Amino acid sequence: MATTTKAKKAPSGSVPSHHVADESLAAKGKNRILWADQDMPVLAEIRARFEKEKPLKGMRMSACLHVTAETANLARTLKAGGAELVLVASNPLSTQDDVAASLVKDFGVRTYAIKGEDNKTYYQHLDAAMRHNPSITMDDGADLVHGLHTTHVEYGDQIVASLEETTTGVIRLKALHKEGKLRFPVFAVNDADTKHLFDNRYGTGQSTLDGIIRATDVLIAGCVFVVAGYGWCGKGLAMRAKGHGAEVIVTEINPVRALEARMDGFRVMPMAQAAPIGDIFCTVTGNMHVVRPEHFEKMKDGAFVCNSGHFDIELDLKGLAEMAKRVEKNVVPFVDRYTLKGGSCVNIIAEGRLVNLGAAHGHPASVMDMSFATQALTTEYAIKHSKKLGVEVHDVPASIEDYVSTLKLKTMGIKIDKLTPDQKKYLSGWEMGT
Repeated sequence: MATTTKAKKAPSGSVPSHHVADESLAAKGKNRILWADQDMPVLAEIRARFEKEKPLKGMRMSACLHVTAETANLARTLKAGGAELVLVASNPLSTQDDVAASLVKDFGVRTYAIKGEDNKTYYQHLDAAMRHNPSITMDDGADLVHGLHTTHVEYGDQIVASLEETTTGVIRLKALHKEGKLRFPVFAVNDADTKHLFDNRYGTGQSTLDGIIRATDVLIAGCVFVVAGYGWCGKGLAMRAKGHGAEVIVTEINPVRALEARMDGFRVMPMAQAAPIGDIFCTVTGNMHVVRPEHFEKMKDGAFVCNSGHFDIELDLKGLAEMAKRVEKNVVPFVDRYTLKGGSCVNIIAEGRLVNLGAAHGHPASVMDMSFATQALTTEYAIKHSKKLGVEVHDVPASIEDYVSTLKLKTMGIKIDKLTPDQKKYLSGWEMGT
């Protein structure tokens, strides 16, 4: 076996068959995977069909995702469909080590993921995913696709399509396409309604607060909570923080979103104005250096700062370290204290990485059921229609969205109205007026 117990660095030389922290955690991980599976009935139904029909048979697939119990059930579905799958982590802190162990030992998924892996190991794992020579890829942040356009272009020629799971990744891929450098078709799964309206909004809102509370034990009620960014993730986070009793401030660069935040009942102001007021700060923008040294130096003594966007560069931690006279790592688990020259301190949660996965378990399984059902069905669609796909960033087909949402309602025991013949005629014509 290539796995090393409690390992942090991947073996050098040839690519190992897998690389996880500790295979003895597999039993615990299997329990966690099957527990999540109970709350993912849509994906389970797709998996049952995939097992029979094998729509992904013969496809070499590499996926760079958060290695959680929910992701494990997606991996099981892809493997059931016949895919030859390699799974690697899309963030150094987002892996659940017991889940990674179970994927290898119980479900036969080649997995390269260790919670807390260093930067070198992270890229060695990405390297393993690319050396798998995939015909289809799945990304959360576009690091895998980025590598196939830069360091490992030799593995990009045969790729049928790629699927992108998160806002940050879609931004990167659209920029790549705009420059005329995109090499293969990509589906923006993040932009599907069955993904961002639920996963981004309700999943991020709940799991981000979960991560903050687990790491700090701070009382949200009565605090001033600053949300940077009012996209779907920001909307969900602001909603949940307000529900916990916080006074919520939103910072934005988009005038429409800023206006929406104000009309949703939140105070809106620039970060420079919010910095001395806030008790807790969380970025959810997909951009870099949203909180910078000029903001850190204005913050209250003991302010908590975290990020729930995909990459830690939303916080200028290098700039913070340079202005700090002392840095104390893990004063409590997942919290680093930066003491500034004036004596005040700023507390950074989860190293500025995804706080909902770094310090908690990520999104609830129920909401990931829809996201991963959409991922699985879009994978099948991409393979079936590969010869017709242009090299661009594609939307998820409406038929997939309708199927996933209809089935989700069914599993929840919810029925909705259907159009009458007269209503169908009215909506499809123009003759009938007031």
